[in-house]
Amino acid sequence: MKQFIYLSAICLLFTNCVTIKPGEVGLKQKLGKLSEKVHPQGPVFFNPFISRIIRTSIQTRNLELSLNLPSKEGLSINSQISILYRLEKTEVVKIVNDLGLNYEGIIANVFRSASADVCSQYFAKDMHSGKRSDIESDIQKRMSNNLLNKGIVIESVLMKSIQLPQGLSQSIESKLQAEQDAMRMEFVLKQEKFEAERKIIEATGTRDAQKIISEGLTDEILKLRSIDAFNELSKSPNAKIIVTDGKAPFLIN
Repeated sequence: MKQFIYLSAICLLFTNCVTIKPGEVGLKQKLGKLSEKVHPQGPVFFNPFISRIIRTSIQTRNLELSLNLPSKEGLSINSQISILYRLEKTEVVKIVNDLGLNYEGIIANVFRSASADVCSQYFAKDMHSGKRSDIESDIQKRMSNNLLNKGIVIESVLMKSIQLPQGLSQSIESKLQAEQDAMRMEFVLKQEKFEAERKIIEATGTRDAQKIISEGLTDEILKLRSIDAFNELSKSPNAKIIVTDGKAPFLIN
């Protein structure tokens, strides 16, 4: 019994445990050599005297960089970049063997090269317009071509802020303001044109109506209308004076 207790104590002395958290994987390194087995979340036992467990995240991570990007016209554009990336679970051993644990430095260097190649093909104003998404997509593709075979997946490249040279920024703002003013004026002119057309249509309708009425008011119709009017007047209790020449009556209150 004592021997069993001593043996258990010796085993515990030479055994340690590390818990791999969700979103992580563990690699066992024994006497400097990295094991090919990738340990998922859960406990991992190892001998602390000859081994250690290397834990690394396989979740999507955010690498933020702030640097100057070159433009097609040779300007330097200050930008803050977010690179969303993750490690392929099946390639973690290769990543640690080839790049070590400082792989973010490799990602940053690849980004600097890819962004310089891509941004030099665009004007500075393009980075501040709808072409920004095209620039981000081109940089992501170039980075993926360099890093995917190393086990690093670039999910997205986001240009969060772009600071153009002050003079250029003011020129772009002035141009945008002028375009908005021109669009507003075009809208006003269209409204005025529609209003003018409406008035023409209204005047034409009034003219045609008057013409139809004047053509239809014959002497016989006027006499009938007069008779109808007198019939209505006869129903009123108020006193009235009617002046007539025998043809057309006039009413005086």
